[in-house]
This record gives sequence, C-alpha cells and structure tokens, in this order.
Amino acid sequence: MSRQTIVPFGPQHPVLPEPIQLKLTLEDEKVVGVLPAFGYCHRGVEKAGEINDIQQNVFLVERICGICSFTHALCYCEGLEKMMGVEVPARAKYLRTFWTELHRVHSHLLWLGLLADAFGFESLFMEIWKHREMVMDLQEKTSGHRVIISTCTIGGVRRDVSDEHLSETLSTLKVVQAELDKCARVLSKDYTVRQRCMGVGVMTREQAVALGAVGPVARGSGVGQDARQTGYAAYSDLKFEPVVETAGDCYARALVRLRETYQAMDLIRQVIDKMPAGELATKVKGNPSGEVVMRVEQPRGECVYYLKGNGTKNLERMRVRTPTYANIPTLLVTLPGSMLADVPIITLAIDPCFSCTER
Repeated sequence: MSRQTIVPFGPQHPVLPEPIQLKLTLEDEKVVGVLPAFGYCHRGVEKAGEINDIQQNVFLVERICGICSFTHALCYCEGLEKMMGVEVPARAKYLRTFWTELHRVHSHLLWLGLLADAFGFESLFMEIWKHREMVMDLQEKTSGHRVIISTCTIGGVRRDVSDEHLSETLSTLKVVQAELDKCARVLSKDYTVRQRCMGVGVMTREQAVALGAVGPVARGSGVGQDARQTGYAAYSDLKFEPVVETAGDCYARALVRLRETYQAMDLIRQVIDKMPAGELATKVKGNPSGEVVMRVEQPRGECVYYLKGNGTKNLERMRVRTPTYANIPTLLVTLPGSMLADVPIITLAIDPCFSCTER
C-alpha cells in the first residue's frame, strides 16, 4: 500500500500571483486529493461599496483587480444604468468595448507569458511581455493611464479617443499580431509545451457545467458560453463567436486564450471601423432604487455584479462574483490523478486572481 503524504502548495509559490493554499494529498508523486484554503486576502471592498456614494464606487471597483479594472467599472456602471433607466450614447458604448478588448489582449498576453515562464522558456516569456508593453502603451495614450484607466463613468465614458490614436491603434495591433504569430508557433507546436499540457488537468464538458466553470476554463472543455453574447456595450453590433476547444486539458485552455487574443484584436478593428460620432456621456439624475444583476465577460471569465439601491446616493448592497471564484472548484477534479510536477501548470491554467476572489 502506498503511503499518503499531505503537502502544502502555497500560499507563496512562483506560479501564484496572490496567496492561496492547496493542501495536496499525495501517494508517492501522484495527487489523490486537494483541499483549497482561503482567507489570506480581505480588503472589505463590498462593505466599502455601501459606505461610498455611487460615483465613488466606480473608482473603488476598478481596484478589485488591476488587470480587469475597466471591466469591473463597466459591469458596475452598466448595472446602475440598467437600474436607473439611463441610455448610454452610441460612441460611449463603442469606446467601452474598445478599452474592454484592449484589456483582454494585455491580460491574455500576460498569461501566455506566465505560461512560458512556468516551462522555463524565459526568452519566450520576455518576448511575449515585450509585445504586451505595446498594448499597455496604447492604453496610456488613449486613456492617460497604463493599468487602471478610469475612463468609465455612470452614463458613458470620461474621455474621447482621437482619430489619430485610433489609427495608431490599428498600426500597433498589426505589429503585435505579426510578432504574436512567431510566439504562437512555439506555444502551440513545441514538444515540451505539448508534453506538459496535453492530457493534463482534464475536465469534461459535463464536469465544467456541473462545477459552474466560466471563461476560457469552461470554453476549453467545450462550453460555448460567453457573456458578451448578451449584447452589452457595443457587442450586439459586432461579429464574433465564442472560442471553444473540446479537449478539456491545459493545452485546450491555453489555445482558447491564444485564439481569444487574436479575436480581441479583430473586435478592436471592428469597433474602430464602425465607431460612431456623438456624445460621450448622458447626464445622470436621481439616485438608484431597486435591484439589478449585471454580467460581463472579463478576460478570466464571467463577472457578476448584484446591486441594490434604496433611493439614496449610497447602495444598500453591492455583491461581486469574480471568475476565479467560479473556477477554483474545477481544481477539485483537475488536480486529483495528476503528478505533483503538474500542479503548478494546472493551477496556472485557471488564470487565478485571488485578491479579486476574496476582495
């Protein structure tokens, strides 16, 4: 009989961007059980959402996650606009989509670089992040900031993007895509990558649905669900289909994110091509009253906001469900049966963000 050993993975590990502990039960080098341990991060964001007024909360929710900052603000603002019956100008909807997809490109490039780093492909890691810097520069030029751009507001957007910057965006994305093509050949064809990812951390479509997986984790298992299909912002005017792979392993999840990077750049081109003229924001009057649930598709998956207003400038309740929170249960089926050496790759494959999970 094999002897079982309990090994703590985390809360500090090179693969983990923020702290979580996975208590792994091992038989020799094989994982036979896993128990996630939470609670290392807590910032009281949801309580602060009740203390601050509705305008201050826009800046608060952006700080739930820097990488997904704009989409947090977008989900919050769209939820309040839905509750208050505010109609957002068409140009503002397109600009919201523009910045959302820029965030998706830089988030996926960040993850692809971390994947290369996890394999020890340091030169590929540096190369991918070098191209990501070009996208970060676009965010700075169009918004004034590189990460938390603070351009979304209740009723629209705070600033416009000039035709010159839109043209520069197109030329920059052309360069980024050409460079990504070179990196993609390694990420999708290299022997080491395929050996470390294919058949590792397998989750079936049925398991993904039962566990409530979202984003690339779900789509890598054949679940064609994407909150952008609901048509918020300007997505109802754009042509796209959810990127789906069916193998359900770490390789499939990596391919989904790689293909979504190309798709996001295509969506940005569609937005620029169809960009309407007009106002940037609608003046909002009164205070929110009632309840609303709003969903948006962040780079990591579906984010859900529940907002409850009572007719004052402060919300009675703000509840946030982030995609990592939905994807952590998938580790309970993808880690058992794997080897200890595969744990970092399987964990990285959900693109974890624990600071926004616990808030």
